[in-house]
Amino acid sequence: MTKTQKAEIIEVLSNEFKDAQTVIFCDYKGLSVSNLESLRKIARAKDAKVQVVKNTLATIALRNAGLEGVKVKDTNILVWGADSVATSKVAADFAKDNDKFVIKSAYVDREPADAARVDAFAKLPGREELLAMLAATWMAPVTCFTIGLDALRQKREEA
Repeated sequence: MTKTQKAEIIEVLSNEFKDAQTVIFCDYKGLSVSNLESLRKIARAKDAKVQVVKNTLATIALRNAGLEGVKVKDTNILVWGADSVATSKVAADFAKDNDKFVIKSAYVDREPADAARVDAFAKLPGREELLAMLAATWMAPVTCFTIGLDALRQKREEA
């Protein structure tokens, strides 16, 4: 790889990491290409990105993006995205299904984190689930009121 290619990769990754709230470092040794492609497909559906990056290039790009505190070593595949919960779910769910895919460390909400914190974020409800819960909470008084009115109507019809 030439210096200009490395500089281009660093620039692209730096811009991506500046926008990302979560960057997860995972070990992927032993995974087949089809497994990695399925991970990329799952990540695309959740607006996350997946890429195998050389450690030195990743370290420079992370430093340029203002993310420091996690040591990048061994083989890494990076999973990153703007939504911390969705990105964590992508990595954690894929790790459950594939023994060779291991979450090592991460930046969650732009702070250094370990695999346990990524798993904790993965267990949180997603944006759509939270919106549904909020809508149900807002609709509860209206629902109870209409049920009460219907019961009152039935009682008056009987009398």
